Amino acid sequence: MMIWGSSFTVTKVVVTELPPHIFAGIRNLIGCAALLPFYIVRRRKAKDHLPYGKLTLMGLAGTTLYYFVFNTGMKYVAATTGALIEGLAPVAIAIPAAIILKEHLKKRAIAGIVLSVSGVILVGFVGNAQKSENALLGSFMIVGAVLLWTVYTLLSRSLKETDTVLVTTVSTFIGTALSLPLPAYEIITEGMPAISWRAWAGMTYLGIFASAIAYSLYNKALESLPAAQVGNFLNLNPVIGALIAFLFLKDRLTGLQMAGGVLVLAGIWLSSQRVGTSQPAASNSKIEK
Repeated sequence: MMIWGSSFTVTKVVVTELPPHIFAGIRNLIGCAALLPFYIVRRRKAKDHLPYGKLTLMGLAGTTLYYFVFNTGMKYVAATTGALIEGLAPVAIAIPAAIILKEHLKKRAIAGIVLSVSGVILVGFVGNAQKSENALLGSFMIVGAVLLWTVYTLLSRSLKETDTVLVTTVSTFIGTALSLPLPAYEIITEGMPAISWRAWAGMTYLGIFASAIAYSLYNKALESLPAAQVGNFLNLNPVIGALIAFLFLKDRLTGLQMAGGVLVLAGIWLSSQRVGTSQPAASNSKIEK
């Protein structure tokens, strides 16, 4: 979670130098390079046919669209704001996981969802000190990124019987391929933009650690744990992200945003309880309290 928590600040630094789509393309290529050796070793051993349809959807949601939307959103909002809005991810995962994957959702978790959504509205919209249209657009795009991550999580959970390394690598390869046409066209027509060593360092860090390593660990957890429970591992992201942004970027929050942040964290706390997969009614001998 330290890796993903730090990604808000690193992304904010890089996106001030590069267009979001070029940034995403380079980051994705670095992530693919880091994953390639693991794919080669594991693919030789695997005999099962891979579900390329779902892997394509995973790549589209979790790599192609997610990074374009997330990077664009981070261009217009403070890193602290982005981190707190992303705090909606655990509860955004819990609702469809309960409906689609039949994972149990307790009343306490529902209350947490209500608190978190209320907090996100305060952080990203009502209390946002940046009242420009771009700031509001940025907040909406970060919410969109959360929804895309939810789709990625549910698809990964549905592939829990498939090799984790192959799920991560193939979906990343496909998502990267789909993300390249736009930046490639711009580089060909307008030339490669100047990139500082700081931006290269940031993209390398994000590609290797936040994409290759963190995605692999996340998908590994989804093999054996319910999606909502794995989503709760993201609970520290807004805290770590906001703290790092405050320390390194000197980000400040308005009073309403602070109140919203408290609501987000309170909602996360309420939602962060163990969830289980629903069992048929005939086999239930205990009533959930």
